[in-house]
Amino acid sequence: MTPPANPLNRGRLLIVRLTSLGDIIHALPVAVALRAAYPSAYISWLVDDRWRPLLNQVKGIDEVISIPRGGWQGLLEGIARLRRGRFEYVVDVQGLYKSAFLAWLSGAPFRVGFDGAAARESGASLFYNRRVLPSFGHRIDKNLALAAAIEAPPPCSAEESRSLFPLSISGEAEASVKQALRSHGVTGYFMISPGGGWLSKCWPVERFGELHRRLSTRFGWRGVVTYGPGERPLADAVLASAGSPAPLLLELDLLQLMAALQGAQFFVGGDTGPLHLSVALGTPVVGLYGPTDPAQTGPYCREDVVVRNARPDETTYNRGSSYAPSMLSITVDQVEAAVMRRLAAASCRVEAARP
Repeated sequence: MTPPANPLNRGRLLIVRLTSLGDIIHALPVAVALRAAYPSAYISWLVDDRWRPLLNQVKGIDEVISIPRGGWQGLLEGIARLRRGRFEYVVDVQGLYKSAFLAWLSGAPFRVGFDGAAARESGASLFYNRRVLPSFGHRIDKNLALAAAIEAPPPCSAEESRSLFPLSISGEAEASVKQALRSHGVTGYFMISPGGGWLSKCWPVERFGELHRRLSTRFGWRGVVTYGPGERPLADAVLASAGSPAPLLLELDLLQLMAALQGAQFFVGGDTGPLHLSVALGTPVVGLYGPTDPAQTGPYCREDVVVRNARPDETTYNRGSSYAPSMLSITVDQVEAAVMRRLAAASCRVEAARP
């Protein structure tokens, strides 16, 4: 089906990216590109209910449609909301059967997604009538190729943009985090994240403990350990191995995590959601990479620093249940030196558009 010229000037458009935190961050520039190209369009985003609070903080999105996890009733209600949206265009940034099927169920006559060779599940491309085969590169650039397919070019280069991630910070969450830090006597702080979704992406907790000891002694800042669902044992192990001064463990919801990351001096962690959220908020980042390729999912800021020793054949994306050898090869000395390099660099040019 051939799309009409300028179909979205006053039309209705839906972005589909259901999960997860890092992947949603990598999809935000798509919304920016579409808003810049079609300022009068009504733009909605379909997302898993867990990540709705994040999308509610994104400027330029008119509506967030969320689907609850589990249960047919919530799914059916979400589909009904999609149908009522009367969307003209859907951009599926996820490339799974589920996301593609929901794009088709929306009833939109024009559905854009990745070609089967680029989609995470190749058969998802059968639900699209505009298929895009992007060139190899960063996940953000691949996502922006979908927007370009409907005449919405990238708003600007990665090195020049200050608005690829138009996030705002909840005032209530910011006040809550400040109060929690004050109650522990914390002023300046940095953040570390020992989790990673799968253990093979993680760095040993004992090394995080040693890193914290060195950095807190060097700078006089306290480390704050962030952790996701099921990762509290990792955070406790960092605390146990750090000795004195001890890092601070804070249990944060998503909006509080955003506020804490924005106020941090820097962030150290693996290829996981908090790292990409830190980049989006303009916080200096040191990323620890092993089985995943930073050329695809590394920090989208040239001043940020990646530490990686992996050989080409160790780029596997296998969801291993033990530390990957490539992560074990990263030393505390390497990471400490990377932090010093990052802090010596100029401020990141890819920052959140803060109010």
